[in-house]
Amino acid sequence: MKDKFIDFLKKEAVLMVSALCAFITMLILPPDKEYAGYIDWHVLCLLLCLMAVVEGVNGVGAFRTMTYHMLKKVTNGRILAITMVMLPFFSAMLVTNDVALLVFVPFTMALLDKIGCHFAIIPVLVLQTIGANLGSMATPVGNPQNLFLYSAYELSMGEFLQGTLVLTAVSFLALLVSSYFLLPSKLPMIELKKEEMEEGRKLWVYGVLFVVCLLCVFRILPAVVMTILVMGIIILIDRKLLKHLDISLLATFVCFFVASGNLARVEAVRLFLQSLLEKNTLLTSVITSQVISNVPAAVLLSGFTQDWMNLLRGVNIGGLGTPIASLASLITLKLYLRRPGARGGKFLFVFLLANVLGLGILLLVNRIL
Repeated sequence: MKDKFIDFLKKEAVLMVSALCAFITMLILPPDKEYAGYIDWHVLCLLLCLMAVVEGVNGVGAFRTMTYHMLKKVTNGRILAITMVMLPFFSAMLVTNDVALLVFVPFTMALLDKIGCHFAIIPVLVLQTIGANLGSMATPVGNPQNLFLYSAYELSMGEFLQGTLVLTAVSFLALLVSSYFLLPSKLPMIELKKEEMEEGRKLWVYGVLFVVCLLCVFRILPAVVMTILVMGIIILIDRKLLKHLDISLLATFVCFFVASGNLARVEAVRLFLQSLLEKNTLLTSVITSQVISNVPAAVLLSGFTQDWMNLLRGVNIGGLGTPIASLASLITLKLYLRRPGARGGKFLFVFLLANVLGLGILLLVNRIL
């Protein structure tokens, strides 16, 4: 029982931290009628429905099949390395950074083992993680903090892209150059197991449901209608996938909604954060992300500033840095450490080195902007 509890704490560390923060602020401001206004149900409904749709798409094998068809004829190591890094970069724009890594990291380790390129596993995984975190910056549905800020500040798509497009383009170019040198050009023939989609007809249903989610993102469809449609259809066609949804992420959001809502009502805290954000919103959000990760940083700091552009850029750039700066980074680390003979110390060294370098480049680009 004790071991299970410790494993749970390790697995849900961010949820525990967010719950602790909420509890502490509730001691300062006991629950009252103001609490009802803390929760952004629009964001929670979108997260729930997007997670369900993506889990469904993954469940029918769409991602595995796509990867098979893209890689079955690749024999050049340079192209293979670029492909492996760019797959999570671009897919994260639509299916979130954590889902992209859950799909592509295990495949990448198996593929590199098969072709005898064990030496490249750590650098490839590190760049895949950076790619997923930075690629997800490009769209409102790429990661939870974007989805929250897009909704909280009622941004248009044009405004959102104004905040992220240049940084995404620079990230793409930097990753393209970096990944080119990961593998030698000459590789043996790669034999991939043919992947077929299971119940391919369901993919069309999930595609329609994803469009329904996008209609809600762009405020064409009310969140209540979207939730009833998406969850109702999923319950009818594949209710088993509901048990795979990351409900702890929703709970984490609720806790930080409560914590940030309470903190916003504490005069001393409000004045302190406002003073920091007035001096440098972007740097404050980057530093905060390193400590509590970029999702809760976005939720917390949004209550103290109207400078949405620098906050948006800051929490996305802030996904680089420490392993906890982005929750998706912990997914890669956890998957790698399950590998026999994993070298955790070396992984963390390469991870921190690459992330600090990437963070420095993007901070410099933002300064120029």
